[in-house]
Amino acid sequence: NSPNRQYVLERTRNIGIAAHIDAGKTTLTERILFYTGMIHKIGEVHDGGATTDWMEQERERGITITSAAVTTEWWQHAEEGMTKLFAGEKQRINIIDTPGHVDFTAEVERSLRVLDGAIVVFCGVAGVQPQTETVWRQATKYHVPRIVFVNKMDRTGANFHNVFEEVKEKLGANAVRILIPIGSEDSLIGQIDVVNQKAIYYSDDDKFGSTYTVKELEGDLIDLCKDAHDELLNAVADVDDVVGEKFLNEEAISLEDLKQGIRRATIANKLVPVAGGSAFKNKGVQYLLDAVIDYLPSPLDIPAAIGMDPDNEDRKIEVVTSDNEKFVSLAFKLWADKFVGKLVFFRVYSGVIKKGDTVYNPRTRRSERVGRLIQIQANEHKDIDACYSGDIAAMVGIKNVTTGDTLAAENHDVVLEPPTFPEPVISMAVEPRTKADQEKLALALGRLSEEDPTFMVKTDEETGQTIISGMGELHLEIIIDRLRREFKVEANTGAPQIAYRETITQPAGGEGKLVKQSGGRGQYGHVILSVAPNEKGKGLTIENKVIGGTIPKEYINAVYKGVNEAMTNGIIAGYPVIDVHVEILDGSYHDVDSNENAFTMAAIFAMKDAFKKAKSILLEPVMAVEVSTPDDYQGDVMGDLSRRRGQIQNTESKGKLSIVHA
Repeated sequence: NSPNRQYVLERTRNIGIAAHIDAGKTTLTERILFYTGMIHKIGEVHDGGATTDWMEQERERGITITSAAVTTEWWQHAEEGMTKLFAGEKQRINIIDTPGHVDFTAEVERSLRVLDGAIVVFCGVAGVQPQTETVWRQATKYHVPRIVFVNKMDRTGANFHNVFEEVKEKLGANAVRILIPIGSEDSLIGQIDVVNQKAIYYSDDDKFGSTYTVKELEGDLIDLCKDAHDELLNAVADVDDVVGEKFLNEEAISLEDLKQGIRRATIANKLVPVAGGSAFKNKGVQYLLDAVIDYLPSPLDIPAAIGMDPDNEDRKIEVVTSDNEKFVSLAFKLWADKFVGKLVFFRVYSGVIKKGDTVYNPRTRRSERVGRLIQIQANEHKDIDACYSGDIAAMVGIKNVTTGDTLAAENHDVVLEPPTFPEPVISMAVEPRTKADQEKLALALGRLSEEDPTFMVKTDEETGQTIISGMGELHLEIIIDRLRREFKVEANTGAPQIAYRETITQPAGGEGKLVKQSGGRGQYGHVILSVAPNEKGKGLTIENKVIGGTIPKEYINAVYKGVNEAMTNGIIAGYPVIDVHVEILDGSYHDVDSNENAFTMAAIFAMKDAFKKAKSILLEPVMAVEVSTPDDYQGDVMGDLSRRRGQIQNTESKGKLSIVHA
């Protein structure tokens, strides 16, 4: 630890909040900020007042679109009869609130790549939902330890036990209950702390649940807690050597030992602690924060990041979390801010960076100077002088950088593994409404695609249209909305299009003649050719079989040009024609009136004539599709695929999922 840092590494937590759409991620983040004193008034998502939903589109729609970073501090309040591992120590918590929609999956992916731990939020009624599974897989991919928070326990139909069982069954998690809600629906009043075997009751006063009382357990709660405590102890003894040894030797296991055991097992991804409560009704958030501090890792608890030498990929370089090492960080997000320009969000893995330092990018092999360092509070910026290892911040002044780049100290050649992103799934054409918008549109789309790795822009060479692709219709809708608001560009969009092709199925001959005589110089061209189907994927091949100069040599290239031009528009629906073999057989010419243009036109006429006789057909794109679905739905999915003329190749099962290849 550098002597200048405000919070030592042991007291830093970098966590993300991830879940299915509308499980309550943003509301939970808002409560955490309120109880930790970062905000003094709670804003609600449905009123458009939440701190981390700061974009206009987020406030209007009540959804999260971009992941927002906030920094806060919390200390575990020492309470009588309650064992807490870090009681009274001030902790720094960096939180990233992520979106739920699959359209913005890139935001979750890149956030989890740089975080040390996560809270996965579940709805107490719906339980495990499709996007929860996606998020869970992403967390597993990056080995992120996680705590489960079963939210919305105040809703009608909420059932903590069912969700807990689903987490074990559907996600295959080794889950243990640490905070069980007392009551549910309207009668939700508090939580049972399973480790300390106490009850916590949250008061419903005007302080929004900031006050709570800790009491002894009574009645049914005693048995419920005892069962959960035994289950917890057994689960920890199974996966943690220290607790396991004491357990087998029948030694006394203190509450601190048990908590340390849960901490080690959670960080090693062998255990998932589960808590229940309701963020909206202000019940259970403070003890969830205590659990984050108790069980989720500090940057020192996780294995050191492994980088590689860009010149020799087999050589691995360990990046140790320490302020005294050389600076290494990962740029995980870019954002165009209207006040400061291009913000580069980065996570420091080792070393310290100060304002005005120079950083080196191994991908571009260039060094650039850091103009400003900013600590991000949703959309508020606070300038800082230095950023230490384990921290997340943003820098200004770096031009040539993309998502996933490693930024390191000069002469320190190391590349960290970037996050991986899925390919876009839907495309549509966009065009500017006015000539004035043309340049602005190109610039704006460039900026947006730089910011979002799952958003692609390309120009269709055949139509000259600008085609944008993304993760879903909502994704592209938001992009168009942002063009209008942030970049002041009005754009028209086309419906998503399919690229068809045409080809011929049998050989045929064709003849084309252009004869024009209108006083003075006329036009004369005459071409006879034959077409035949080519092998798949061969494209267009042309053979010249003209004998005796019936078409003079100087006009042969013009004929080739006409043949190529005819291939761009078929006769069925004007789509490009592929896989044709053309033989140029014969023709005639006129000494005075023949010219190149005339022969090009004659060749086009001859091709069209031949296509008409060659039985043209329309080709549509064929995709290889992989669908993963719970076993129960396999039949329905296969039925859907067959109805859309899909050919099912094979099916396999992976855990509780069926995977259909078609």
